[in-house]
Amino acid sequence: MRPRQRAHSTTDATTASSAPRWAVRSAHLAALVVLPTGLWRIALVLGLPAGYTAEGFVGFETPSAKVWMLFLSVATELLALLTIGLVRPWGEVLPRWLPRVGGRTVHPLAATVPALIGAVCLTALWAPMAWWWTFPHADMTHTGRKVVGLLYQPLILWGPLLGAVAVSYYRRRTGGSPPAGRETQR
Repeated sequence: MRPRQRAHSTTDATTASSAPRWAVRSAHLAALVVLPTGLWRIALVLGLPAGYTAEGFVGFETPSAKVWMLFLSVATELLALLTIGLVRPWGEVLPRWLPRVGGRTVHPLAATVPALIGAVCLTALWAPMAWWWTFPHADMTHTGRKVVGLLYQPLILWGPLLGAVAVSYYRRRTGGSPPAGRETQR
């Protein structure tokens, strides 16, 4: 019998497996924490008041508001999905199908710096959501205010998760100190 052939090259398999399990899980979680608010915005685009009073929902019925909410939902999810690149091979070597740059190695700082800046900005942006229920929401129903608050709470995790995965990526790519309990072979 012939041995099974691998679908990925050796470097791809090695690179993908070298990300710590916690970083892989954190990267996937970062992509998931934006999903509840994106789905909520899509409900608004589809004409569901989704927690707003009739008067409060009027502003969401314009075509420009619908386009903006749809764009925001798609853009935030795509940005969150980029976190997965920090634990996958395509975050280290650009996929060959990309014109002009495919196959090139990603410099660690080219991924780490934007990720860390994004992590700081996202943390600053979403940290106030922890106090959602203390803000006035006159245009929302009582239940809507609670539900929307719960949908926005996961966003508090987005920045810290991205930051942790970015630091892991940088350490892995630059040969940072090995994790505690592991010895480097000489």
